Amino acid sequence: MPDGFAAAPYETRIDPELARTVRLFRRVDHGDPHAVRKEAARRIRVARMAGLWVAEAEGVRVEDTVAPDGAGRTVPVRVYRPESGTAPHAAVLYLHGGAFISGDLDFEHPRCLEMCRETGAVVVAVDYRLAPEHPAPAGLDDCDLAYRWLLGAGARALSVDPERVAVAGTSAGGTLATGLCLRAREQGAPSPRLQMLLYPVLDDRLETPSALAFTDTPAWDSRNCAHMWEHYLGPGRRGEAPPYAVPARVGDLSGLPAAYVMTAEFDPLRDEGAAYARRLADAGVPTELHQFAGTFHGFDTLATATVSRRALAEQYAVLRGALR
Repeated sequence: MPDGFAAAPYETRIDPELARTVRLFRRVDHGDPHAVRKEAARRIRVARMAGLWVAEAEGVRVEDTVAPDGAGRTVPVRVYRPESGTAPHAAVLYLHGGAFISGDLDFEHPRCLEMCRETGAVVVAVDYRLAPEHPAPAGLDDCDLAYRWLLGAGARALSVDPERVAVAGTSAGGTLATGLCLRAREQGAPSPRLQMLLYPVLDDRLETPSALAFTDTPAWDSRNCAHMWEHYLGPGRRGEAPPYAVPARVGDLSGLPAAYVMTAEFDPLRDEGAAYARRLADAGVPTELHQFAGTFHGFDTLATATVSRRALAEQYAVLRGALR
């Protein structure tokens, strides 16, 4: 186990298969975005060399393209299209994680391949702009552009049914997914069928029990949360966020699309995800909340572990059900 983790009281409660992978997660100071990006690239290489998640491309056509807004601005996207099935297809707009400061179209390529193959839906991954070079709302603006394209010109080009679209996001991508749904509601735009929020980032106040307790958990700990929000919102802007940038601060959650929220037991983001799910349910939004025991942030990217396979199978089943 890495320094600082061995003495943690939850060490023996981490799922044994996941515990064997902890050494992959070097601690990196999220105050330095360049170091974070370098470490993210290293983790992808190591995980793939170790065979922890190597999804098969068979049955899926992959194309890098751009989503235009019709006014000269474009956002890079990667489109995953099933080679079988009947058109028009359902679709998932997928928003990667990375603490707002790292990630690209390769970041969760295996997940998108597998999601396309297992759900039969077209998956559109968005290469949104990153902080701190592009603080909020730049990333959300890019995701919103891609979403509107997918409902319009993209749907026609990809043989997608615009009435059967979901949005899914992991970690910081969960922030963007919730922000997209909130913005669509306020602007009267069509809502997705489902918002799938996987260990989402939602609250910049960092006051939940899990945020206060989990200072040295694998993959992600609360010490880096403050850096993450500072990069995303801009220096000194915590508590003064642009609209939809901090979903937990939004007062009215009524009228939002159905939600599936997944949290990990040993994740500083656990309690804010659960609290947001409860607020959605209280506002009348059909909501499922699933916490996976013995897991940490991003655990399902270690896809050979039994608990990860169970989580992924559940995600795909939920998407298939929502997009029928």
